[in-house]
Amino acid sequence: MRISIEHKTRYRYAADASYSIQKLRLTPSAFDGQTVGDWRVDCRPGCRLRQSRDGFANTTHLLIINGAHREIEITAGGTVETEDKHGVVQGLPETVPPRVYRRRTPLTEPGEEIEALAAGIPRGKTIPWLHALMQAIHDKVEYLTGETTVETTAVEALKAGKGVCQDHAHIFIAAARAVALPARYVTGYLLTDDTSPAVAHHAWAEVWVDPLGWIGFDVANRVCPTDHYIRLSAALDAHDAAPVRGSRRGGGGETLQVEVVVQRSSGKQ
Repeated sequence: MRISIEHKTRYRYAADASYSIQKLRLTPSAFDGQTVGDWRVDCRPGCRLRQSRDGFANTTHLLIINGAHREIEITAGGTVETEDKHGVVQGLPETVPPRVYRRRTPLTEPGEEIEALAAGIPRGKTIPWLHALMQAIHDKVEYLTGETTVETTAVEALKAGKGVCQDHAHIFIAAARAVALPARYVTGYLLTDDTSPAVAHHAWAEVWVDPLGWIGFDVANRVCPTDHYIRLSAALDAHDAAPVRGSRRGGGGETLQVEVVVQRSSGKQ
């Protein structure tokens, strides 16, 4: 399937900012089942974009604006050709061994609640257990926007019984790591149907399962990623995998607007 993506992020400030720096993870990597076409990352006002890879092999751009500004607009997008691999992710550039993804973070500490959730699912073969875990989290945490923030931990979201895809992924990762399975947080895009534009920026989890390798699990939709998913970046948690993250000097109050349009494309690359 050929999918087009347009992702715009706008920051507006109440007063002049004198300096801004942002790390952008807005470029998808190619791997088995995902071929990246005419992808671009731009920004205004005029700024430098320095491309590199971070410690998790994500393609990154460092954005620096050194001068007075009251607005930053970042645009990323292009076309991606996808193929349904039933959630199995192979052929990615990997810079760290899977065991690194057993490391817990403040957002993915399991606590007694998530450890009990994981222990309550009978252990057998790993993949059926992960599917059962995905279903259990989906049943316990209702998808509701506005109930959590980017700082909400996995334990807090489970206790609240409400959250979004970020919270579902963090709980799933915390539970997988609680039983010594390497797990990581993934950001990307989701095409919700084949006919109309969809506004969506999505997140899910991947778990390392021998001998297959990394397998994706989207708790919010109770599926392994299909050809409707575009994988953008991955790391230990949402903070490390954030598409846009940075800081500034000055500027006062901030307004953030994000627009993501994902739609099926009929053109040829």
